[in-house]
Amino acid sequence: MYSAHATSAIVMQRQLRDLKTYDAIRAFERAGGVRRSGRGDHVNLKMPNGRIITLRTTGDVKIGRLKDALREAGMTSDEFTVLLQ
Repeated sequence: MYSAHATSAIVMQRQLRDLKTYDAIRAFERAGGVRRSGRGDHVNLKMPNGRIITLRTTGDVKIGRLKDALREAGMTSDEFTVLLQ
């Protein structure tokens, strides 16, 4: 039905879909991001590549915002998933 790669991609998508914001922030910090205060309930993370990622500090991270943040950080979803462990 699905190949092994497709199956692992589906599992990763599910894992990234219900992600709490504090887990995402912690993973970005493990990747070398430095937390900076943001405006209101937001936090800015300065990544080693110089890009700044802004995330809300409450609730879940929406999948679209997470994918944008990964692209800004220069990371793949596989690398990010390893940092979530």
